[in-house]
Amino acid sequence: MDTGTLAGQARLLLEHRETPDMLVRAALDKAKASTGVFICLMEKTALAEAADATRRRAGGAALSDFDGIPFAVKDLFDVMGSVTTAGSRTRLAVPTALRDSAIVARLRKLGMIPIGKTNLSEFAFSGLGLNPHFGTPTASGHEDRAPGGSSSGSAIAVQRGIVPVALGTDTAGSVRIPAAFNGLVGFRPSRGRYEMRGVYPLAASFDTAGPITRSIEDCVAMDAMMRDGSPSNVAPPRHLIMEQGLLDDPDVEPAVRQNLLTFADMLRSGGAIVEQRAIPSIGRARAAISELGWPGGVEAAAFHRNLLASKDRALVDPRVVVRLDMAATTPPGNMDAMRRIRTELIDTLRRELDGAVMIQPTVPHVAPLLSSLASDDDLFARVNLKTLWMTMIGSFLDMPGLAVPSGTDPQGLPTSVLLTGASGSDDVVLAAGLLAARSHGTDSFS
Repeated sequence: MDTGTLAGQARLLLEHRETPDMLVRAALDKAKASTGVFICLMEKTALAEAADATRRRAGGAALSDFDGIPFAVKDLFDVMGSVTTAGSRTRLAVPTALRDSAIVARLRKLGMIPIGKTNLSEFAFSGLGLNPHFGTPTASGHEDRAPGGSSSGSAIAVQRGIVPVALGTDTAGSVRIPAAFNGLVGFRPSRGRYEMRGVYPLAASFDTAGPITRSIEDCVAMDAMMRDGSPSNVAPPRHLIMEQGLLDDPDVEPAVRQNLLTFADMLRSGGAIVEQRAIPSIGRARAAISELGWPGGVEAAAFHRNLLASKDRALVDPRVVVRLDMAATTPPGNMDAMRRIRTELIDTLRRELDGAVMIQPTVPHVAPLLSSLASDDDLFARVNLKTLWMTMIGSFLDMPGLAVPSGTDPQGLPTSVLLTGASGSDDVVLAAGLLAARSHGTDSFS
């Protein structure tokens, strides 16, 4: 039993080998010892909630199997009594939240305990996870590498074993990418699966919440809790497609490609049919984004228009400012065209997949070196785009995506595959993840 997982900690509590108070104190101690992971800790409230959960369990009145387990929250989610900074100095003086965001409230209703708000790329507007204001969190064992973003702190809180699960958000890859870089599981749902009340926006047409976990089982459990439902019980798909164009792209590093092929062979050994062919809508979406611009960036620029016109512009990460300014120059007609193309391609993709789940690299490369990114603005911009483009296509097509570890490269850096499907096929995608875990005999594929 992995006691660092959600299921493992639930087992410890059930068997009275740990108490909520013990779990939360241990999580807080680890959080304090980790630089750049949290923007704020909520020690007083977390300890009070842990004491309440300990009493409930002692009296046989646990609110759920997960009552008393700590979790981390990306600092885009409102948590009552805390400031939602969005990773920006411009928001340090905003009023504290008067109530929890909908998802945090659902987890708290089940007894789970938020211990703090995690760091992120400023305004969630980067796929690499660097933050010049609050520091950049790094993975244990790979401190020289970028954590992935924008949900960098949430991923590192799980990777370092501070908490078993964390909440992130995903607009163009911000859950899937940090999960991929850190050997974790991350899920981007179809839009509308989770209630987004109380989540600071980046681009409302693309924003989703999502869990980052250590196992597929934990991810399925978190999905159920986040939507206030029961775990899905659909049959796993038996037909999967490796998208040829993505697999053959020159951006894809050899280890990423080879580990994906090995992953596909593992699924075949478990009885699945895995074919390799192009899906035309994927190529059309990529071409549209390249030609007309990323609509999420345009929405983000519009949302932050007043800030960028104010004196507080000087407080924002210059790299974020450059990208927002560039997005603001996109002709309005381009976005009108992109809305039409998006609607058409979402429907077309559903017909092309016909119930199958697609397999692709989550990111075409492993986590890049921090030192080169920190010192070279042009390199940062190129690597950021290279990191985001595959997940960006999925967001444009509203594809639910489950990032799953697929192994490591020769340097020991994690690689990742993405199980993904047509909009609304979330339960089937999660079932594909469970099928992969059963085929491998474990949730860990490294």
